[in-house]
Amino acid sequence: MSVLVTGATGRVGSLLVDNLVDAGVPVRALVRQAASLPPNVEVVTGDLTVPESLDTALEDVSAVFLVWTAPPATVPAVIERLAAHTRRVVFLSSPYRTPHPFFQQPNPMATLHADIERLIADSGLESTFIRPGMFASNALAWWAPAIRAGEPVRWPYGAAETAPVDDRDIAAVAAQALRHGGGDHVLTGPESLSQAEQVRIIGDVLGRKIEFEELTPDEFRRETAGTWPAPAVDMLLAAWGATMGKPAFVSSGVEDVLGSPPRTFRQSVTDQSSSFH
Repeated sequence: MSVLVTGATGRVGSLLVDNLVDAGVPVRALVRQAASLPPNVEVVTGDLTVPESLDTALEDVSAVFLVWTAPPATVPAVIERLAAHTRRVVFLSSPYRTPHPFFQQPNPMATLHADIERLIADSGLESTFIRPGMFASNALAWWAPAIRAGEPVRWPYGAAETAPVDDRDIAAVAAQALRHGGGDHVLTGPESLSQAEQVRIIGDVLGRKIEFEELTPDEFRRETAGTWPAPAVDMLLAAWGATMGKPAFVSSGVEDVLGSPPRTFRQSVTDQSSSFH
């Protein structure tokens, strides 16, 4: 019996594949088109928007790691197929139930995650919901281009605090859940850091000062127009604005599952330092 990983080329999925392979777990990766994966991973073509395309991928699968980035219309049909073929699903969700202002703003993605969780629960599948907060790797996507160019990081809500969680810790928790099951897990890094502090830490690791220039929300909207989806911008601005003056929510989820503390943001940056040069 093998584990099926959807989103196998994504930030968490690719790390999860490596984690499972290292543990000797047979892995099948669902991809929409040809992808580069470890040679001992079985690659199967399929698409969550075409539920019938999943049947081959689900044959003799004991557990599924589910990431949903597709339109929501086919969610019910996909969950129905999972329930017919496998017994355990680990779903990469979000901490929308966590009573902290950062996670309680209107959020279409959280609404979708809640709907998927409900369908999984109603299906009778054994389930684990992985609920990571802010990903530490966002620093690469958001700030590395300016840092590599020697430019200031221009960003809103510099004082807003988050607790970035390392993608490797998310993947390790998911691997444990796929192999052994378990409850729902809210995952964060070990410390609350303002966004400006995170940029300062990157500078410390690189050995140079990185300027942080505060943007207003409207300036941020203008600077991201055409390159970021407007709903994602509005969601982030609302979340950052709501958490101003409050420390980030910090959970023990990673340590509860893995038995060791989560990686710090400094450690994440140190391990990825070449990507900021």
